[in-house]
Amino acid sequence: MGQKKEYILEGLCCANCAAKIEKAVGELPEVKEISLNLMNSKLSVRLNDTQTLDITDKIIGIVTMYEESVKVKDLSDQGDKKSHTDESADKGEFKLFLLRLLAAVGIMALFFFLKVPAGIRLAAYIVAYLLVGFDVLLSAIKNIIKGKLFDENFLMGFASLGAFLMGDYLEAVAVLVFYGVGELLQDMAVGRSRKNITGLMDIRPDYANRMDGDSISIVAPDLINTGDMILVKPGEKIPLDGAIVKGSSFLDTKALTGESVPREVNPGDEVMSGSINNSGVLEIRVTKPYGESTVSKILELVQNAGSKKAESEKFITKFARYYTPAVVGLAVAVAVFPPILGFDTFTVWLYRALSFLIISCPCALVISIPLSFFGGIGGAAKHGILVKGGNYLDALNQVDTIVFDKTGTLTKGVFEVSEICPANETDASELISLAALAESNSTHPIAKSIISYATCNGIASELRVDQVKEVAGKGVIAETATGTIYAGNDKLMKAYDINVEQSDAAGSIIHIAFNRKYVGYILISDRIKAEAAEAITALKHLGVRKTVMLTGDLQNVAKKVSRLCGIDEYEAELLPQDKVRWFEKYKVSAGNGKIVFVGDGINDAPVLAGADIGIAMGGIGSDAAIEAADVVIMNDDITKIATAIRIAKKTKRIVYQNIVFALGVKLLIMILAFLGLSSIWFAIFADVGVAMLALMNAMRAMYLKK
Repeated sequence: MGQKKEYILEGLCCANCAAKIEKAVGELPEVKEISLNLMNSKLSVRLNDTQTLDITDKIIGIVTMYEESVKVKDLSDQGDKKSHTDESADKGEFKLFLLRLLAAVGIMALFFFLKVPAGIRLAAYIVAYLLVGFDVLLSAIKNIIKGKLFDENFLMGFASLGAFLMGDYLEAVAVLVFYGVGELLQDMAVGRSRKNITGLMDIRPDYANRMDGDSISIVAPDLINTGDMILVKPGEKIPLDGAIVKGSSFLDTKALTGESVPREVNPGDEVMSGSINNSGVLEIRVTKPYGESTVSKILELVQNAGSKKAESEKFITKFARYYTPAVVGLAVAVAVFPPILGFDTFTVWLYRALSFLIISCPCALVISIPLSFFGGIGGAAKHGILVKGGNYLDALNQVDTIVFDKTGTLTKGVFEVSEICPANETDASELISLAALAESNSTHPIAKSIISYATCNGIASELRVDQVKEVAGKGVIAETATGTIYAGNDKLMKAYDINVEQSDAAGSIIHIAFNRKYVGYILISDRIKAEAAEAITALKHLGVRKTVMLTGDLQNVAKKVSRLCGIDEYEAELLPQDKVRWFEKYKVSAGNGKIVFVGDGINDAPVLAGADIGIAMGGIGSDAAIEAADVVIMNDDITKIATAIRIAKKTKRIVYQNIVFALGVKLLIMILAFLGLSSIWFAIFADVGVAMLALMNAMRAMYLKK
C-alpha cells in the first residue's frame, strides 16, 4: 500500500467545487486512491507505491484554482503549508460581505424611489452592482483565463452583467444579491448540518480526573496511559475504557447504544468511554489508551463515513459535469436561433437565455444528496448503529437475504444448565458434582455454566482431580483418587464403550460416566433473545425475502432456534470453512439483491468480509468487528437491523425527493422562461430557493420516528 496523506480544506462548503477538486486531484499521476468528505472537509489520498515526493503543493494549486478562499492544512505535518485565517478573521470577512450586501440593497431601494437624473441613477446602480458583484466578476475573469467556463461565478457574473447591459438594473443586482445570500445560507446550512450531526454523537470527553495516590489532577484524555486510575464523578462522561475498581453507579449509554434505560455497574464490570455516570463516584482502571477507546473509534467511524459514497452520490457528481454545460448550451441556442428564425428580437431571447444560465448551477443536487446520506449515518449513530459509509446505507435498501450466526446473535451466548437427567440410581447432586469436578480446569463456556450451577446451588465434591485429559471434539477425562470421570458427548462415550441414554432435546448434552458406569447427562442451553422473533418479523415486513441461520451447533438445537425465531432456512454442525462455503451458495441465490451477514464480529470475520453488507452485533469492543463489518450495532439488540433498514429507506426517499424536486423545478422554470412566462426572479428561486429547500429536506434524514 502506498503512502496515505490527509488534508483539511478549511472553509470548503461548495459541494460542486468539492466534486471538481476531488476529480482534479484524482487525475494526478501520483494519486492511486482519493476521497473528499465534504462533511468534515477532509481530503484523503493514497499515493502510488513508487511515489516518494510530497504532492501537497500540487493539491494546494488545484484547491486554489477552484476555491481561492479555501485553506489547505496538511494533517501529516501539523504546520500549515499556507497561512490561514483564524476564526475571528473569518467572522470579519462574513460581516464585511454582509455590509456590502446591505449597502447594495439600500442604494438600489433609495435610488429606485428618488427622482434624480438618469445619469446619477445609473452611477448609483453601478456602485450597487459592483458592491455585490466585484468578487464574482473578478473570479469569473480569472476563470475565463483558466479556461473554466462553467463555474458558478462565471455563470452568475455573465447572467447579471447581461441583465445590467440590457437595462434591467434591479434584476441584475438582485441576481448577485440573492446569489450572495444563497451562498451565505448554503455555507451556514452545511456548517449547521455538520454541527447537528456531530452533535448527535456528543460523546467526546473534555478531560479526565487522573488519580495519583490521594491527589487528583485534571488532564486531557489522550495523556492517560493504560493501567492508570481515573475518578469519574456523577454527571461526568467516562473518558476512557476501563474496569471499575471501586464504586457502583448507573450509566447512561444512550449516546453509544441508543438504549434509554440506564445500566447498573459494579466493581469488576467493564465500562465504555462516552458513557455518562449518573449517580455514584467510580474509580476506574484504564484498559485502553484514548486512541483505541470506544469513543475514539465511534467518532472516527462517523466522521469518516462520508468518504464512502453511495451510487446515487457518484451519479449526481457525474451528472453535474454534463448538466451545466448542457443547460449553458441551451441558453446559447435560446439566445441565437429564435431571433434568427424571426421569432421576436434578440434582446427578448437574450433575457430569456439569462434565466437558463442562472438555473444551470447544480448546487441543489450536488450538496443535498451527500448531506442526506450523512444525515442518515448520523441518525443511525443516534440509535447505536454505526454505518461505515453512504454506500452501505444505500445497499441496505436492496437487501434480499440475511444470514445470521446463532450464538451471540439470535441467542444471548450465555450457556445455562437447563435440564439434569441422572441415571442408574444416581441423584442430581451427585451428577452435577462429578460434572463440575471433571470440568473444573476448563475455560469453555459450557464448562463454566456447569461449575456456576454447582457453585450457586452449593454442590461440592470431597474428591480432587489429579489429572485431566482433554479429548479434542469429544470432552474430558478426569482422574481422581477413587476413579475416572468421563464428561463429554456421544463420541466420547462410544470411544470407551459406555452405553448412554439417547435424547433429542435441543441443547448441548454432556454425558457423565464414573469408572465407565453411565450416571446421566446434563443439558446445556443457550437462551434465545426475547426480541429475536420480533426482529425477524420486522425484517420480513421491510421486504427481506429470505432469512438463514448458519451455526456450528447441533441439528436439533438449530432446528429449535430457527423455528422459534421464524428463520426460513438453517444449516447446522458447520465448521468455520463450511460457513463460508454455505454463505457463498446463498450469495449466488440472492441474485441482484444484496446479501447481509450478521455475526458477533469476532469468529465470523471471514464471512462478514465476504458479505455485501457485514453487520457486527455488539462488536464495538472488538477490533475484528470494527475492521471486518460494514455496520456495527453497538449493543446486542437484533431489532436494530430493522431500524438500520428503515433509516436507509427514509434516506433513499429523501434523496429521490430532492432529485425530482430540484430537476422538476429547474425544468419547469426553463420551459416557462422559454415561453416568456417567467422572469429572472423565478430563475433565482430555481437556483437559490431550490437549494435551500433541498438542504432542509436533507436534514430530515437525521431523525427517525419510533
